[in-house]
Amino acid sequence: MDTLTARLAEVDERIVDAARRAGRDPGALTRIVVTKFHPTALVEELYALGVRDAGENRQQELSAKAHELAALADLRWHFIGQAQTNKARAIRSAAFAVHSVDRARIADALDAAAEPGDDALDVLVQINLTDDPGRGGVVARDAPALAEHIAGCSTLRLRGVMAVAPLDEEPASAFERLAAYAAEVRTVDPDATWISAGMTADFAEAIAAGATHLRIGSAITGPRPVRG
Repeated sequence: MDTLTARLAEVDERIVDAARRAGRDPGALTRIVVTKFHPTALVEELYALGVRDAGENRQQELSAKAHELAALADLRWHFIGQAQTNKARAIRSAAFAVHSVDRARIADALDAAAEPGDDALDVLVQINLTDDPGRGGVVARDAPALAEHIAGCSTLRLRGVMAVAPLDEEPASAFERLAAYAAEVRTVDPDATWISAGMTADFAEAIAAGATHLRIGSAITGPRPVRG
C-alpha cells in the first residue's frame, strides 16, 4: 500500500542499502524530508513516524511551519533554498541549519540577525556544480574563500558544503567533484564535515561519494500539492 509510512520505510531501506554498498555506516547519515508545499499535518505525521529533520526552500513556508509546529521542540528545520539578505532574520529565527550560503552578504546578514544568547547557526557553503551563473551556489574555486569568511562570523558555525547535481551530468561524477571541493573547505575548518547532497533521484550516488545529509522529498511525501 502506497502510504506515507510505507514510502518512508522504503526510502530508509534504500539509504541503508546504499550506505552498506559504499562501506559506510547508515547511522552516520541524516535524512532530511523536504516538505515543500505540503501541509503541516503531513509534517506532524512524519514526526509521529520518527522524522526529526525537515527541509524547506522558501522562507515564508519555513517560518509559517516552524511557528505552527513550535511545540515539536526537537524537530530540526533545514533551510535549503536561495536565501535573501532581507529574509535573513526570519530564516535564522526558524532554521536549525542553512544549507544555501553562497555569498558573503548572506553570511553577514545571517550573522547580524543573531539575537543575544542565540546558539551558533550551522551553515553550509552552497557550491554551483554547473557552468550557469544563474544557478544558486558559489563558483567552486571561490568556495574556500567563502568558507574563510563564514569562519570569521562569530555567530555562524561552518559545517560543510551543499550542492545539487546538474541535469546534464551523471550524478556520480558531479558528487565526486563535490567531495573534492568539500575536502578543500575542510582545510579551512576540519570540523566542516557535512556534505549535503542527494535527492530523490540520486541519493544513492551521493551516499557513495560521501554525502552526510540527504534532501529527499517526493519519494517520501508523495507528489507535491499543486499551487495555483
